[in-house]
Amino acid sequence: MSLAAAQPVFVSLTPVFLLIGVGFMAGRVGWIRAEAVKDLSNLVFLLLIPALLFRTMSSVHVEQLDLRPIAAYFVAALALLAALVGWLGLHPRGVVTALAGVFSNMVMIGITLVELAYGKQGLVTLLTLVSVHALVLLTVATVMLEMAVARQAAGGGQDAVPAVGWARWRALVVSSARVARGALIHPIPLPILCGLLFAQTGWVLPSVVDKPLQLLGSAFGPIALVLVGVTMARTPVGAHWRSALGVSLSKNLVLPLLVGASAWAFGIDGLPLTVMVVAAALPIGANVFLFSQRYNVAHDLVTASIGVSTGLALVTLSGFMLWLA
Repeated sequence: MSLAAAQPVFVSLTPVFLLIGVGFMAGRVGWIRAEAVKDLSNLVFLLLIPALLFRTMSSVHVEQLDLRPIAAYFVAALALLAALVGWLGLHPRGVVTALAGVFSNMVMIGITLVELAYGKQGLVTLLTLVSVHALVLLTVATVMLEMAVARQAAGGGQDAVPAVGWARWRALVVSSARVARGALIHPIPLPILCGLLFAQTGWVLPSVVDKPLQLLGSAFGPIALVLVGVTMARTPVGAHWRSALGVSLSKNLVLPLLVGASAWAFGIDGLPLTVMVVAAALPIGANVFLFSQRYNVAHDLVTASIGVSTGLALVTLSGFMLWLA
């Protein structure tokens, strides 16, 4: 590989990992207290990222979007999710662990990285995926989890979900609908959809609105990456590192290879292929931890896997970006 091809990759990756490293150091020495992390998360998710997402998509017309890369991504991701559940077993811990093996951190790390590396065109491709990423994967995982919980209950395990009959399926539908609604009415997909709707009107954001949105959006990247580092500093790995490494290899290596093969089968190449593979190579997203909390299973393993996956991405993500360059 030529130096000219590798240089843009290092230029994009270096600030990302440096900011994560700065956050890690700040968390280790106690400059950012645990009580402040929640407030910083609220700042990022409720103010900064909606501004960035809405402004980015407010000039994108629907006819410009190519949905084939999105289809190729989910063919690979859902196939891997099903294979992992088959391997680990259809029980709550197995489903949550399988979800960790396919769910990418596209927001806190992916958005800034893709914008730095591939510009607005690459960012629009990523945001199109982001708008449905959680909706699809979390809804499918919820269906699997509810089936696993009901299966446990039918086998004599203790759980609140009814074991048999119409009540079990009604509970499954209600739970899946709640997850789908929560995935849509959310600070990430909602501003993307609102921005797309605004773009279809043909209007242009007045500068008095556009400039503050630009300033808020530009603050998202550095704060989000520092927050990732702070979270890593407080993430215990401990006795779960071997299992966490296996989950991380699935997420950081197997998924991007499958997504690349799927995109090739769909006839996708160029920037869309690159963005999909990079999105798949991102470390595990925090939504998996929230899922494990909701079902009260695999907390320690998921937490360790997020930490190991993020650290491992320094090597694996760099490798995929260099290869694609």
